[in-house]
Amino acid sequence: MTRTSFFESLPGQLVVAYRQLDLTILVWIVIALALAFLTVNPVLSLLVDSFRSIADRTFTLQNYVSAFTSPVKLSAVWTTALYAAGVSILTAILAVPTAWAVSRTDMPLKGFVRVLVLGSFILPSYLGAVAWILIAGPNSGWLNIAWRYLTGFEGALINVYSFSGLVFVTALYSYAFVFVFASDGFDRLSSEMEDAANILGAGPVRTTLRITMPLVAPAIIGGMIVTFLETFTLFGTPAILALPARINVMTLELWSYFQYPVNPYGAAAYALPLIGITCLLFLLQRLYFGRKGYVTISGKTTERRLIALGKYKWVFLGYSLAVSALALGLPLVALTQAAFTTAWGRKLSFDNLTLENFRYALFENDATVNAIANTALYSSAAATLAVILSLAVAYVVARRLLPFAGTLGMLCMAPFVIPGIVIAIGFYSAYANAPFYLYGTGAIIIIAFTTRFLPIAYVNSTAGMKSLNPEMEDAVRILGGSRIRALRSVVMPLLKGSIAGSWMLVFIPAIRELSSALFLITPNTKVVSILILDYSQGANFEILSAIGLITLVASVCIYLISRLLIGRDVMLRKQ
Repeated sequence: MTRTSFFESLPGQLVVAYRQLDLTILVWIVIALALAFLTVNPVLSLLVDSFRSIADRTFTLQNYVSAFTSPVKLSAVWTTALYAAGVSILTAILAVPTAWAVSRTDMPLKGFVRVLVLGSFILPSYLGAVAWILIAGPNSGWLNIAWRYLTGFEGALINVYSFSGLVFVTALYSYAFVFVFASDGFDRLSSEMEDAANILGAGPVRTTLRITMPLVAPAIIGGMIVTFLETFTLFGTPAILALPARINVMTLELWSYFQYPVNPYGAAAYALPLIGITCLLFLLQRLYFGRKGYVTISGKTTERRLIALGKYKWVFLGYSLAVSALALGLPLVALTQAAFTTAWGRKLSFDNLTLENFRYALFENDATVNAIANTALYSSAAATLAVILSLAVAYVVARRLLPFAGTLGMLCMAPFVIPGIVIAIGFYSAYANAPFYLYGTGAIIIIAFTTRFLPIAYVNSTAGMKSLNPEMEDAVRILGGSRIRALRSVVMPLLKGSIAGSWMLVFIPAIRELSSALFLITPNTKVVSILILDYSQGANFEILSAIGLITLVASVCIYLISRLLIGRDVMLRKQ
């Protein structure tokens, strides 16, 4: 049948509809299905599995009864809540003074302080926990050895194998969240209301406490909520510090479900409330701050003047550098010392120096070589998929190409409220068995990483898409091109910087990701984060430190290359 005869055989209204149909809508439908595959199916599978019996897969409530009537598991929930709350409060203490000094004052070396905060973000928390074992382990840590030598007292000055040690170390690698939120709030705040307070006789301290801080409180609390949620679902640091100290938290309980005998259905029931906790906190934040009438940005041009601290600028600089030294400086020194020595507990001497740890890690140990290769492959593939999918969805949402375009945007952001460890269990439930059988393959880790970091790529892609005028795409279509042609010829070239930035923002966190890989790896698909965890459990800190430094150097090199190629700082850029 020819095209003409085909049209003649259709009713008149269908002919019009067919002629107006943009066949590229099939592409958008495929993208919508892929998004559901990544975000909806794992959660639904997790929900269904939570009601399945481990014996015969029939419907049961026993998984929930076992999870939330056990004193041990309920105690883990309470301990985790205290742990997350303690970390959130401590991160605010560490981050807010630094953010205020960087954004609102004349403190020197502000750019350097921002770089140090970025460094503490790049250093994985589980690697920082290992470093603090070398620094403040109760028996062999540097600080405790020095304490006993100088004072003659037995015992430890600092014990990282304690609840306070766990909170302290976790906060050091989470305060960057609060810093970014708070510094963004301080940067956006006009000086007008502060000037009015000064005119009425308020001094700098009172103005800051009564005017500035309340205005920025929503941003600070937003950062604290993100920190609370990250801590609530954190696995690496508790596995390294809490497990030896016999401090039981929820993520360790979830991990126990995957020890022999494996019980994924019980894990599903125990993990699902984490999604509810996440959604509840964000809802409470919106309800509480939705009533506030604070306005920090007006329609007219405003001036933001820096506060002259005088001699106190050195106090704030010292505080900022001290926090960075605890989070980045001392850990890097400890890891470097361990990586270049035959035995990290011995004193530093020429006969204790070696490059053998790096040679073994890079050339002799097949497990390390495979883990590095797997990490590079999975992270780059996940970054590529996340960018492609987020860019396509951002385009559909911005141009309203589908009736449910807004829903697609919500699905892209949904993983933000799904903890990484829950994503891993969800993917295990959805794709480990029939009909997919992806467990034990790299594919399940790639799609888990893609889902985990999809919100990052989507936020960046949406920001870039909003900067484009659709008239240029319309010109391509007027000249006979399709939407796909317009996307390829106009949108992609104009957004290449944003695309590259999105790729980097996904790739760098993916190479250090632990929670999403925890329940999905096998011996053949191990990644560097899991390998570091294995070495920490065997107390092989020399090889571990060498692998950690290799990962850090690679991350920094990739970041520097991205700055050269893109021409801006993709990590500290405000979205």
